[in-house]
Amino acid sequence: MPRSLYLALAIYFSLLPLSANAQESSITVGTATADRGQKATGFIDVPEGVDSGTQIPVVIVRGAKPGALLALVAGAHGTEYASIIALEDLIATLDPTQMSGTVVLLPLVNIPSFEQKVPHVNPVDNKSMNRFYPGKEDGTQTERASYLITKQVVDRCDYLIDFHGGDLDESLRPYSYWVVTGNAKQDAFSKQMVLAFGLDHIIISDDRPKDLNATKYLDNTAAMRGKPTITVEAGYAGTVETDDVAALVQGTRNVMRLLNILPGTPHAIDHPVWIKALGEVTSPVDGIFYPLVKRDTYVEAGRKLGDVTDFFGKVIFEARAPVSGVILHICAVPSMKKGDNIANIGVIAPKAP
Repeated sequence: MPRSLYLALAIYFSLLPLSANAQESSITVGTATADRGQKATGFIDVPEGVDSGTQIPVVIVRGAKPGALLALVAGAHGTEYASIIALEDLIATLDPTQMSGTVVLLPLVNIPSFEQKVPHVNPVDNKSMNRFYPGKEDGTQTERASYLITKQVVDRCDYLIDFHGGDLDESLRPYSYWVVTGNAKQDAFSKQMVLAFGLDHIIISDDRPKDLNATKYLDNTAAMRGKPTITVEAGYAGTVETDDVAALVQGTRNVMRLLNILPGTPHAIDHPVWIKALGEVTSPVDGIFYPLVKRDTYVEAGRKLGDVTDFFGKVIFEARAPVSGVILHICAVPSMKKGDNIANIGVIAPKAP
């Protein structure tokens, strides 16, 4: 997209009505309070309920000038390390004196998962912390945390980026989600955000729940509340590679330029691969997985992706691609249980949306 158009969009963003936070001299989230030109840390305290309480670290970087409030959330799955470390980098390097508006960062939503090295779920209640939004005030720990994030972060922000990546058992190539709501104006904003972020594969996410009381995912919760939102994924199999972290940090900074939070000209990826649908392969049996393809491989429908054997080496399931497309992630470990994900395949759209 031409730079002149991006400059015009940046100006347009600057004219959009922002939340009441833009006019306040200070902002408080959880126990953190920041005045203009300040950086503050604290916690969102999740009280005890039917199970134990927890704390969610929160950082507010309050710019010297008024502007948009951008929320950055990572660590819903506490072993998706690259995205967590990317937000830690931003916490250290964002300079509030050079910013307009505010960035609220939640670098690690799921501390129990992180500390216990448990992939996918919160070990306290065995629930994914990205599947129970908008949450319940009287639910389990995951639901109570989701409720407070919705109230204290989602409802107050103007824009949101949700950070993920390959969990301990996922060999993942970087990609992002363009969250489509059907609101043309909002969807145009979020499309420019995902292009500015710059990951070269983009999933068109237009099938999320529309019920405000059962939005399920963080990105969908924000989007259905009128907040332009994207989800970004980088990092794989528990690694913290320099390139993955850099892609997440640089992409975030570029979106901040687009939103006039940081000075400078935003740049957009020119010709991303648009993904119109996902094909998921799961295992119907317990066993040992032997992959035959790698992440980022293009496969035709019917291609064999790997074998699941019993504990004596006998093949008991042949995993095959249900659709043609690119391997977005494939199981990175031999351990396989019935119902586990083997691979996700992105079906490439014939043209850009």
